[in-house]
Amino acid sequence: MKNFLRRRVMDPLRAQLTQGVTPRRLALALALGVVLGVVPVLGVTTLLCGVVAAVLKLNQPAVQVANYAAYPVQLALFVPFFHLGARLFGQPPMTFTVAQLRAELHADRLGTLAHYAGANLRAVAAWALIAPVVAGLLFVVLAPLLRRVRPV
Repeated sequence: MKNFLRRRVMDPLRAQLTQGVTPRRLALALALGVVLGVVPVLGVTTLLCGVVAAVLKLNQPAVQVANYAAYPVQLALFVPFFHLGARLFGQPPMTFTVAQLRAELHADRLGTLAHYAGANLRAVAAWALIAPVVAGLLFVVLAPLLRRVRPV
């Protein structure tokens, strides 16, 4: 496991740091990639990360790697963000199963999207409240770690 982490995580990070990326910029890219990667809207994170990285002139590969690494977390947080969004806006929590959602999409794709649009917007609002705090914490943790990893 140690060898795997060194080859797949530490070596690529060191490579980025030797190519002129500062530890702070790399920490920001990774933090934003993770936070944007868990936005509760399936299918938009790659584009969202790409746009934010381009606007902020961040390292695209680092942002996208963090985004893809966050995918399991996005799936795990999907329903909690829906519940938190409902609670924030005083709405009853929306209950659904994957099978139910699949059947609804098969029967009426646009109707299903319209049915869940409000709940999805509330979930995004819940994410937007939490995202800046998590991004800040990740940055504060990652920046000093990446300074230590930086090759001399």
